[in-house]
Amino acid sequence: MSATDRALSVTETAARAAADKKAEDLVALDVSAQMPLADVFFMATGTNERQVVAIAEGIEEELLKQGVKAVRREGVREGRWALLDFNDVIVHVMHQEDRAYYALERLWKDCPVVALPEDL
Repeated sequence: MSATDRALSVTETAARAAADKKAEDLVALDVSAQMPLADVFFMATGTNERQVVAIAEGIEEELLKQGVKAVRREGVREGRWALLDFNDVIVHVMHQEDRAYYALERLWKDCPVVALPEDL
């Protein structure tokens, strides 16, 4: 099983929105084979709490323009680890210290990487 076209489209929009807010270390993983609840985990890093909030809010705004609304959002106000659930895409915007500590890529290392646009 692989990520749906909708999930890939949402991921691309999220990646572009994150890049617009100067997010670092953009990574998308196809978790559809390991996790029945989502197709893609998208991760981005902010260098401080304000940037984490700005990235998360920017992603939400851009996806809302396409009619995609988060069904759940956690941690956005704290600015350390914002989790945005768009059903088939789970977005993690993390402070660089938390990203290094939790190393989600290592936990999901068996999942294929989703190619992001080259122009980010």
